[in-house]
Amino acid sequence: MHNIKDIKNDIENFKNSLKKRFVEIDIEKILDLDENNRKYIQKKELFEKEKKEISRSKDKTLFEKSKKITIEIEKISKLQAKVKKELDEILSSIPNIPHKDVPVGKDDNSNIEILKSGKIPNFDFTPKSHYELGENLDMLDFELATKTTGSRFVFVKDKLALLERALSNFMLDTHINQNGYEEISPPLIANDNTMFGTGQLPKFENDQFELKLDDATDKKFLIPTAEVILTNTVKNQIIDKQKLPIRMVASTPCFRKEAGSYGKDTKGMIRQHQFYKVELVSVVEINQCLPELERMTDCATKILDLLELPYRKVVLCTGDMGFSSEKTYDIEVWLPSEKKYREISSCSSCNSFQARRMKARYKNEKNETLFVGTLNGSGLAIGRTLIAILENYQQKDGSIIVPKILRPYMNNNEKIDKN
Repeated sequence: MHNIKDIKNDIENFKNSLKKRFVEIDIEKILDLDENNRKYIQKKELFEKEKKEISRSKDKTLFEKSKKITIEIEKISKLQAKVKKELDEILSSIPNIPHKDVPVGKDDNSNIEILKSGKIPNFDFTPKSHYELGENLDMLDFELATKTTGSRFVFVKDKLALLERALSNFMLDTHINQNGYEEISPPLIANDNTMFGTGQLPKFENDQFELKLDDATDKKFLIPTAEVILTNTVKNQIIDKQKLPIRMVASTPCFRKEAGSYGKDTKGMIRQHQFYKVELVSVVEINQCLPELERMTDCATKILDLLELPYRKVVLCTGDMGFSSEKTYDIEVWLPSEKKYREISSCSSCNSFQARRMKARYKNEKNETLFVGTLNGSGLAIGRTLIAILENYQQKDGSIIVPKILRPYMNNNEKIDKN
């Protein structure tokens, strides 16, 4: 969330930065609301001061006047609260300012490729899609999931269920033992304040799965990603600088309505309402955000290197970044059936944007209280990694070779087939 003081200090820069994200704001309305808010606060303070002076004087002749002042204070407080609420709603719906290094563009056509890695497989047959392979093995069942639950769900069975679990354990072990992350097993439900902290609310409430509770005022949501719950572990705190950086990893189910993706990737596991993901979250000193972003992205690509899967890394343009991000790298894995790269991880630096919403701070060496920097990234999406293995390691007979690094997690099986 943006600080109104920062906006007023350099209005033109703020407007121009948002234009790079193709976001138009009514700056005059924001300034008017702020002006009115401050006027109401000043009026209330003057009345409160006068009331205190009457109270100190103990002059009974001023009793009626004191009652009238109390009524005025109540009126002004209500007006001020209404204005403040409107101002906060506008400010909380404005996305983060993009970092100056981020390329300007409206959509993914303006994203810039940074590197390619790995060898794209050369098949002597027409490669099948992951859902054809999975259904032929009788280990992916979309039809049954549609009957029991609805579209965009799947039953993963037998050796593919083992592969799904193996991937989660392998990724966790790598991030914990080699990359220095602390494993967390978090709640899968977040309250509205927690969702607000990382930027899912209020702007993207329609994308979330809300739980129906007896108390209508107590809003709870299934987490769309472990980022939400992990990042909020530092909310409303002043963190000891010596504890930074904090690096956390969790493997959890994630739940998304995919409200804006009607008609996209309706077949297969690419875009599901429920999926597993290993999530990386970092909390750092504010001047360490960009170095930590490079580190986090390297931790994610390391998983693909170990799995020997071909991928590319791209920096997202201003119009393609997430709401809370100042800079984002997408990692895209090669899918032979589509003959193109598809996103398997997104790593973002949010600078102090989320920290302001969460009131997460630390004291620097000068004993100044500053907002922390927060980062998040997939390390990796389990379902999409499973897809990539199915397609890149497929054989002519429909069997799947198990990547060498995963075999210890797969009871030393070297191949997945019907037998």
